[in-house]
Amino acid sequence: MSLDDLVTELDRRLAAADAALTADYRGDRGVRQPVHTVYVPADRYDVRTVEDWGAQARAAMDEYAGSAADLAKILNVELADDVYDRVRAKLEREPIEDLRIDFEDGYGNRPDEEEDAAAIAAAEIFAAGEQTPYQGLRIKSLEAPTRRRAVRTLDLFLKHLGAIGDGFVITLPKVTSVEQVEAMVHVLETLERQRSLPPLKFEIQVETPQAILGADGTALIARMIKAGGERVTGLHYGTYDYSASLGVAAAYQSMEHPVADHAKDVMQLAAAGTGVFVSDGSTNVLPVGDAVRDAWRLHFRLVRRSLARGIYQGWDMHPAQLPTRFAATYLFYREGFDQAAQRLRAYLGDGESGYLDEPATAAALAGFVLRGIECGAIETSEFDDHDLARLARRAAPMP
Repeated sequence: MSLDDLVTELDRRLAAADAALTADYRGDRGVRQPVHTVYVPADRYDVRTVEDWGAQARAAMDEYAGSAADLAKILNVELADDVYDRVRAKLEREPIEDLRIDFEDGYGNRPDEEEDAAAIAAAEIFAAGEQTPYQGLRIKSLEAPTRRRAVRTLDLFLKHLGAIGDGFVITLPKVTSVEQVEAMVHVLETLERQRSLPPLKFEIQVETPQAILGADGTALIARMIKAGGERVTGLHYGTYDYSASLGVAAAYQSMEHPVADHAKDVMQLAAAGTGVFVSDGSTNVLPVGDAVRDAWRLHFRLVRRSLARGIYQGWDMHPAQLPTRFAATYLFYREGFDQAAQRLRAYLGDGESGYLDEPATAAALAGFVLRGIECGAIETSEFDDHDLARLARRAAPMP
């Protein structure tokens, strides 16, 4: 058998595996990942929500950290005036990157007529209000007790929403089975047909032990992603529901508990190469009253920890968490930019870096720089956006 004949035979033998790899691991979607998701209970959402969150975040900085030196002292880090100014500018320009109107735990169980009215009002406000790069709603779970309510709220919201933008996403909480993901796909397909809607996207909240390990001992997250196909855009870790379900005492429930790290390790493995974003959860220690400085230090440290783990998104539950969200994020990208740029230049044949980087690492370096640009942490004319996107293996650069 000639070499050509052998390769032809291999192509035949591996055709199905090649097709499955392409279908299941689509790679980077070529879109910006938000650095956070802000959850606002549906009854507290109004047309000024984004503006008010930004104003409250700036007011917290005015009261507790009126300068870069003040914030640096609280956080025990070096913080240049330029970084402080960028955070302030971000809170003016784009305080929320991803907004979720919450009809689940943040809203609670209400009489049907009350939630009906809230769903309609939220949709109308949403259609008329200030838009964020990503936005949507979190419905109740598809578990039997809340299933009807979840679908009814989603249907009413979509009915009164009007046009749906590219950044619209639905959060499906407390997922316990692959079948629930398949059911969500069916719900969306049905509503799309009935209301002549474009394809709807959703993210899976991982906050039950059943999502990580099924009753048969198999890991289900990868199967959930496959079941949702291109509709699934993200996996969001639910800190407190997940920890409580494993019996972790309330005082020890945290984004950095070992059970949290294990769940997020599984999520990252399942999502790798699929184009599905992974988001960390939240801390329920809020920067209010006398606890602002301590809460800021905790939140800053947790955000930095997530970034170092390769998890580039998290939840924020209070406006005063925004200063430390952006301070931690901006420092992360600015501190790493010089080395990343040097290594990218060396990879492209322009100078030396002291590293022998392979294509996969070059992709990670380019992705790092792109993320920093997209969130406003850095500005650079050193690399063309198309070159960065190509190196990062993105479908296209972000607009």
